Amino acid sequence: MIDDVKKDAESRMRKSIDALKSELTKLRTGRAHTSLLDHITVDYYGSVTPLSQVASITVSDARTLSVVPWEKNMVSVVEKAIITSDLGLNPAVSGMNIRVPLPPLTEERRKDLIKVVRQEGENARVAIRNIRRDANNDLKSLNKEKEITDDELHKAEDDMQKLTDKYIQDIETLLTTKEKDLLEI
Repeated sequence: MIDDVKKDAESRMRKSIDALKSELTKLRTGRAHTSLLDHITVDYYGSVTPLSQVASITVSDARTLSVVPWEKNMVSVVEKAIITSDLGLNPAVSGMNIRVPLPPLTEERRKDLIKVVRQEGENARVAIRNIRRDANNDLKSLNKEKEITDDELHKAEDDMQKLTDKYIQDIETLLTTKEKDLLEI
């Protein structure tokens, strides 16, 4: 019983870390990365489709992405989707190739992005703590129903705290790395 609660909590904590990683990859650090365009969708024959399913996205150099739609009639649609995205990018079209230069980040924008990174980190910490609280509540209800002893309850709660500390440390590591990336010029 205790193992089931621990496994469930750990699996949920791992998912919270994965969600944080995916949020952090969406934040632009000044270097080109294909995941920057992951959340952009285009209208593909009446259905909303992720950009990566209608075009090939590659990194040309450190500050330029290259997007090549698989169909010629999709070039203008893809260009419009990139322009209207919240990234503030201005693509340049040449034939079938759409070049997306990434402007250098200003100091002010870097500070804004660091605030966003810290907020995402805090959201992840709260999620981890909520998972710990839920697991502890499950353990206490098992104790009330006399399915586990008081000693087992205290040991399990200590284990949950250690697990929580481990995942909070993982969050700190991710945030430190991302902040370093943002501050690099």
